Amino acid sequence: MFIKPWHLSIVLVGLAVLVLSGCDSTQQLAETPNSVKVSVLTPQARTLLVTEDLPGRVTAIRSAEIRAQVGGILQHRLFEEGAEIKAGSVLFQINPAPFKVDVDIAAAALQHAEAVLERARLEVDRLVSLTEAGGVSRQVYDDAVSLRNQARANVAQAQATLARRKLDLQFASVEAPIDGRIDQALVSEGALVSPTDATPLARIQQINQVYVDIRLPASELETMRQLAGTAGSNLAVDILSSDGKPLGIQGHILFSGTEVNVGTGDVLLRVLVDNPDYRLLPGLYVQARIAKAYYADALSVPQQAVTRTAGQASVWIVDANDKAELVAVELGELVGRDYRVISGLSAGQSVVIEGIERLSPAIQVVTRPWQSAAESHQLSANQH
Repeated sequence: MFIKPWHLSIVLVGLAVLVLSGCDSTQQLAETPNSVKVSVLTPQARTLLVTEDLPGRVTAIRSAEIRAQVGGILQHRLFEEGAEIKAGSVLFQINPAPFKVDVDIAAAALQHAEAVLERARLEVDRLVSLTEAGGVSRQVYDDAVSLRNQARANVAQAQATLARRKLDLQFASVEAPIDGRIDQALVSEGALVSPTDATPLARIQQINQVYVDIRLPASELETMRQLAGTAGSNLAVDILSSDGKPLGIQGHILFSGTEVNVGTGDVLLRVLVDNPDYRLLPGLYVQARIAKAYYADALSVPQQAVTRTAGQASVWIVDANDKAELVAVELGELVGRDYRVISGLSAGQSVVIEGIERLSPAIQVVTRPWQSAAESHQLSANQH
């Protein structure tokens, strides 16, 4: 049958209207007037290390004050301030002339004592035969023996005096007791120094390794020991600047604290840190990021997903029918911006992160994956 053109146009328009109305009906079925768009996250069990930043202070692993062991005029400083010094290096020279004279006097006294001893020994040897023959009395012989023994003691005393004078001469050259970096000289050439001076000549500090001293409540010490057993003997500690910026330096805890402060209840922990570039200087205040707890299978949710009513923490989840449900949870530590969930939530459940303010129980929702601010920033950067 032949259809007129204007009739055909009417039929096509009618079909188009039916198609559009069908699409609109489908969209209304997908998004009912009561549905809410939300962003969801599906938390999975993972290992979690809980840390805490504690203030600490850097101290040198070894430190020595350079002091004079004999009195005299300081003649020379034999090092550059701030230089690396080896143990045994001569740092200062005290005028050695008086000590050389004392050595000569002690040496002469020793020679005199040895000469007296030799004469006393010969005298005893001569009197032995005379005493046996009755030429001299026993008393004379005994007196000679006593004089010989006294002369022998005088020799020993003179030897000790000479050794002491030589030691004083050696002490006139002030040596470094340890390896390390030496600070500025605290006494200048020409000064009169003595062992009783309050001010040292200089200080040496060994800082290729340093300690970071932190204080921890004694009640947490056993937990730290258990964590060290889990992580191995070296429990890693990240060192941060005083304002919390990572320095890229790690150390490990030395459980050397043996005394609890009666006033604060804290115990001193020392963190041993390798410091080859001398970035950490003694006296510097830093922060130490130490491990507080370790969980092998932990669930975490972002802080913004948690709501509280009368102190009870809850999160919204989406069930299999895409309906919202408010469930109570027990929360643990806040790590960064995420709470550890102790109970009330299972791995694989969809937790609402954004759109919470529009939810009510059993409301129909339309979900989309949630992206953190960092992920969104990274995605935007990749697109550009």
